Amino acid sequence: MPDEARARMVEAQLIARGIRDAAVLDAMGNVPREAFVPPDGAAEAYSDGPLPIGAGQTISQPYMAALMIEALALRPGERVLEVGAGCGYTAAVLARMGAQVYAIERQAALAEATRARLAALGFAGVHLRVGDGGAGWPEAAPFDAILVSAAGPAIPEALKSQLKQAGRLVIPVGPPGGQTLLRLTRRGPDRFESTDFGPVSFVPLLRGVAAESR
Repeated sequence: MPDEARARMVEAQLIARGIRDAAVLDAMGNVPREAFVPPDGAAEAYSDGPLPIGAGQTISQPYMAALMIEALALRPGERVLEVGAGCGYTAAVLARMGAQVYAIERQAALAEATRARLAALGFAGVHLRVGDGGAGWPEAAPFDAILVSAAGPAIPEALKSQLKQAGRLVIPVGPPGGQTLLRLTRRGPDRFESTDFGPVSFVPLLRGVAAESR
């Protein structure tokens, strides 16, 4: 049963590895991950690893999703930008935690399917648009937190500029095989405090909008 698999995932993959934020654990224990993967992958929805979701993309390993969301140190009502919406799972978890979510996906077909899925699951309040994630969402800025689900060689300046004072940006940085998960906390107009969460492996952050959406 999905509920039992979800509970086992929270216990064995999240709590056992040190995830402690009660809001993260509650959200991931209630958002139906199986609804965010293709039907033929539903049986593996709670497996300990990333899964393909089509369009050359994946849904992150549950632990990695939890680690990144916990690193945001969210409070209910905060405004969050997600770069790389994919299937919408992370956006749903953030929304379940009480965040105001603005999500960007560069592939129009994937974004359309994700928008419909989120609405059907009761997450119609998530704002989702097609765009270049590295450019952020200037009209909706500033954000209390920004989460980037793809790695680049450097942190886009546009994203740093869209953080509020004391805002947090969680992003993997570096080349394939040498990426690190970082959290930048804005401490002033041009001053950021960095926290290193260790080595990770993510797909590259692609700039621009996918050709098929034009």
